[in-house]
This record gives sequence, structure tokens and C-alpha cells, in this order.
Amino acid sequence: MVKHQPLQVYERQLCLSCLTGIYGCRWKRYQRSHDDTTKWEFLWSLILFFTFSLLLVWFYFWWEAHNDYNEFNWFLYNRSGEWIDGTVPILATTAAGFTYIAFLMILALCHIAVGQQLNLHWLHKIGVSTALLTTAIGFISVNQTWGEEWAVIPISLQATGPFLHLGALVAVTALAWLVAGQIARAEKTRFQVVVLLLYLSVLLGLYMAPLSITSPCIMDHANLTPRPDVIGHQGAPMLAPENTILSFQRALQMNVSGLEADVAISLDGVPFLMRDLTLRRTTDVGKVFPARQLDDASSFNWTDLHSLNAGQWFLKDDPFWTVQSMAQREVMLVGNQSVCSLEQLLRLATIHNHTVVFDLRRPPHGHPCYHSWINDTLEVILLSGIPQHLVMWTTDWDRGQVRQVAPGLQQTSVEKLPPQVLHQQGISRLLLRYSQASLYDIREFSRSNVSVTLYTVNEPWLFSVLWCSGVSSVSSEAPNILRKVPYPIWLMSPDEYCLIWVAADLISFTVVIGIFVFQKWRLSGMHSYNPEQIMLSAAVRRSSRDLNIMKEKLIFSEVSNGVGSAEDLYMENGFDYYNNEGISH
Repeated sequence: MVKHQPLQVYERQLCLSCLTGIYGCRWKRYQRSHDDTTKWEFLWSLILFFTFSLLLVWFYFWWEAHNDYNEFNWFLYNRSGEWIDGTVPILATTAAGFTYIAFLMILALCHIAVGQQLNLHWLHKIGVSTALLTTAIGFISVNQTWGEEWAVIPISLQATGPFLHLGALVAVTALAWLVAGQIARAEKTRFQVVVLLLYLSVLLGLYMAPLSITSPCIMDHANLTPRPDVIGHQGAPMLAPENTILSFQRALQMNVSGLEADVAISLDGVPFLMRDLTLRRTTDVGKVFPARQLDDASSFNWTDLHSLNAGQWFLKDDPFWTVQSMAQREVMLVGNQSVCSLEQLLRLATIHNHTVVFDLRRPPHGHPCYHSWINDTLEVILLSGIPQHLVMWTTDWDRGQVRQVAPGLQQTSVEKLPPQVLHQQGISRLLLRYSQASLYDIREFSRSNVSVTLYTVNEPWLFSVLWCSGVSSVSSEAPNILRKVPYPIWLMSPDEYCLIWVAADLISFTVVIGIFVFQKWRLSGMHSYNPEQIMLSAAVRRSSRDLNIMKEKLIFSEVSNGVGSAEDLYMENGFDYYNNEGISH
């Protein structure tokens, strides 16, 4: 008799078996149930939803933090002393965990759609608990060690907010199918009212969400300021080793307006370019001077520094995953780089008439230049022949003396101070991390004739947001990427955004009403029941051999009558065959 069942019945049964089997290891038909989900399983459903939401935020955070991956890896290097790309295991585990939890969420929604009882298998409960625990530990770790990076979320929402809103609106509108089905099947009026009010509250919140969405990219096109200047932070460190002549040359090829470097003072008073406190990461000091590889970089004289190779590490570590795309000639150039002096950088900038900005690090106590480090640096600047207005001076130490010796330098502060205080100190520029200046701050400084340079800006979305905010220049490790952004990624007028908002809300509301009407019509029919179904409905909820036999008997009695399985009857007629209250009516 089973052989004569239509093919579509077998296909439905197979899909339903996979659905309940993967989610709760209920592969056999008698193991499935249309009874209400128990309170315990309902609690696990809430835990699953909470874990999904937490992982979604975690995933979004690391996706948008891509702008600062190099900063994160440098932070890990300072902690461990070894250079590793710590983002790879984090991204891999995050992607795996999010995919797994999202898959369970889809299965749970499918259970609700077909009226199946939620019964998460204990192995999945362990998996959900593990994902929840590890994600919570991740949140705590980031908050304690890299807490300033959380600012990337509200900043990124200025670029993604309107589109995330539309995506959320589509998702909640689609959920109307499940909500309408649950309301139509329910027999308790209180349950119907609670579910309906909860859903409508979420939907109404989404309809009004654009009132809280702010983005500088929602503006009239005529008000867009000129494209911000791009300063090559450490040159173009994605294309060549940081703080080397080759890196700055590659940055100039990317049409940057300025060059930024980190400067230290050698034992014999020569300012040179080095970001780290030691030479171990970016030179072969461990090979040339193995006993001194942990010594401060300022403890070496210029002759020793210039003898070190500053390019092989780049080929070995490949910090930006760009070495594989290099031509053989470029690889040879990279491998032959040496430590660069400040004088070399200034002469290069003079030739191309480009701005130079550098972070000057004071030598350690006991260093021969501990007291003369400012004068030593000023002497190099003056002797290099670079026009003073091309140099941004950021060091606060002895700023008054610096202004007397070199009055033409652009006095720049790395501390966000009120415009009035900056003017009193003769400071005309600010150099801040991109998270330190809000849209209001940028426009306030602009009105006060204080130029703002924000670092480190590597992603096109961030560059676009800052462009629309009116920032005058940015410092970037990726001038090769920003070169490909001749216009903000997106820009729309307030009227255009309002039109999209209203149209999306109207379409969503129409679809939701249509779904509720259709579901009400589709699930409004009732059908007769045989005595075995009534007996099964009245059975005590327990796992017993008699109950399983009763379910099997019911299934095969329905199949022999040519109506398919109990699940098929449910799916076709839209009524819960095992609902006690439905039978009583």
C-alpha cells in the first residue's frame, strides 16, 4: 500500500525527517510531535536566539574592524614578542560558529513553520553552550585589551545603517508567515494577542528606525567637500616594508599628498625611522647582532643601523598578504631595503613637494641625546632644505622653543583640545585617531580653521564616511586602496532617503497584511478525526512503547486510507491533529 503513495509525499517525509533529525535526532515518524514545546525546550530556544544575536554582533564587529587588523596584530606582537596574524583564527572560528548557530536558527524556524515541537538534541545544546561561552569570553577579552575598537561599531553604522535597516525590514516582513501561521493555529486568545502585539511592536520599531539613523552621507550633493588628502602612513606598507625608502616611493606613486613616519634617535644622534622599540621584527638584527636583538633601537649607532636588512622580514611574514602578487623584480627590491633615516625621507619629500608628518620618540633615560633630542631633530629638518611649511610638528615637548627655531613648521597637536586653546598655543592642525573625532567635532574644528587629519583609515567605507563628514585629510596604510575611491561609496539627499524609507515601509506593510489574510484563509479549514487520532491526542505525554505503537498504527492507518502521513495531513490542511483543545471543539 505504501508503494502507491505519491512521490511528493515521500519527498515531504524525507524533508521533514531531515529537519527533525538534524535538529533533534528525531528521524522516525513516531518520534515527531505537534504538541506544544515544553518550557525547558522553549528556554533553550531563547538561549539559541541570544547566542545567535551575540554572535551576529561579534561577527559584525570583526568584519568592520578589518580597517585595524594591522593595529591588532602589532598589539599582539608587543604582548608576545612574535609576529602572527591573530585575526585568522578569530575569523575562522567566528565564521564557523556563526554558520553553525545560524543553521540551527533556520532549523528552529522551520520547525515552527511546519508546526513541529522544538526539541534540540543534547549535542547541539553543548555546541550552543560552547559558542555562547567562547563568544562571551571574546567580548570580555576585547573590552579589556582593545576596548577603544568598539567605537568602530557606531562609526560603521553611519555607512551600513540604512542598508542594515532595509535588510532587517525584509527579514521581519518574511517572519510574518510564521507569526500569522502561529496565530491562525492557536486556540488561546491570550496567546494570539501576545504574539501579535510582540510582532507588531518589532515591526513598528523598524518602521520608525530611520528616525534614529544618522549618517554624514545623507546630505545634498552640492554640500560635499573636496576629496580628503591621503597621507601615506609609514609609506605604503601593504606594498613595501614599512618606513623604508621603497615604501615611501610606492606611496608617492599612489598620489598621496604627504608621508608619515615614526622617528627614533640613534646612539650618535641620527634620527631614523622605526616604529618598534626594538629592531627584532623589522630587521635582521637577530642574525647580525644576536646578542642585542632585544636592545632598544636607540642604543645602536647609525653605522650599525644602516648595515641591517629591513626588507627580508616583509617577504617572510607577509603582514598584508600581498607578497604572492609581487613580480620577481619587486621581490628583489623589497628584500634589499635598509633602515631609512629622517634626512632621506625629508629629501624625498622635498623633491616631490609633499608634506611630512612624524611621531618623534624620545630616547630612553641615559641616552646621549636624552636632553638634546628635539634640537637634534630640528637640526636635521633645517639642514635637509625642506620648506618648513611642509613639516607637521606633533611633539608637545618644548613647543615654544621649536616655534622660535623653526617658526614655519605646521604646529600639530595629537590631543583633542578646544579650538580656542589650540589657537592660543599657535596650533593649526590636529592629528587624531579616527574614533576620537565625531561629525560634530570635525565640523566645529573646520569652522574654527583647524585642519583635522585622522588615522589610520584603510577601508573605503571609512574613507567615504570621513569624506562626507568634511575631514581635510586622512593618514592611511592603504593608499593603493583609497586611490580607487574617487567618490564616496554612497551619497543620497535627505529627500531621496525619505522616499526609500517610506516606500520600504509601505511595501512591507502591504506584504504583511497580505500574508496574514492568506494564512488565515489557508488555515481556516477543519477536518474530521478517526478514533485513533483522538486516543493519541489524549495520551499522556511520555516516552513509552505503547505510545509509539499507537503513533505507528495511526500513521499506517492514514496511509492505507490514501491520505498520506499525519504530517502530510497537517501540512495540507493546516490544522494540528494532536492539539487537545482543537479536538474538544
